[in-house]
Amino acid sequence: MQTVRQIATEIVAREGGFVDDSDDPGGATKYGVTIHTMRRLGLDLSGDGIINRTDVRMLSKSQAIDIFVQHYFEQPRLDLLPHELRASVFDMYVNAGSHAVKILQRLLRDMGFEIVVDGAIGPKTARACRDAADPDPDALRDAYGVARRNYYFRLADHRPASRKYARTRAGRKGGWIRRAEEFVSPIYHLNDAEFQARVSGWV
Repeated sequence: MQTVRQIATEIVAREGGFVDDSDDPGGATKYGVTIHTMRRLGLDLSGDGIINRTDVRMLSKSQAIDIFVQHYFEQPRLDLLPHELRASVFDMYVNAGSHAVKILQRLLRDMGFEIVVDGAIGPKTARACRDAADPDPDALRDAYGVARRNYYFRLADHRPASRKYARTRAGRKGGWIRRAEEFVSPIYHLNDAEFQARVSGWV
């Protein structure tokens, strides 16, 4: 079983180095840590009193891992989730904040659990997850991964500038979709024809 730091290390590797994409609302980012996060946490790495792109560039992998473990796993209480679900929700929390939990809560509501969709993991959400994971936690993990993939598709449906994250220039699965499917059993991966049918309405 992976430790939290091992999962965080994989997230950092998945996120990659410094990028500053004008189409990304997160702004300047390194290892998945955005400039907005660094400002919120007061991480003035250069010590000049201003947190800007220079500070983002100075961020180390170990600092990114520490940020993810403390602020994206421990504070949201992802430890209350079944082990099989933690890596995917953790990865999504880094990518989309509390929307990661809202996706899970909507899934649980669709399964008949009476919980509030508020993006916070409390006793009711944790209990619903445990019940939903019994007796097949992998099935819940797969269902969450598919729901996550659908979330990405919907974002791209409504925001054309984000479609490049879901579909490559060559028309293949983009990073968002591949990322979601890393946590889904192969049987539930979209094949090329299914993927093309899903994005056929995009320009």
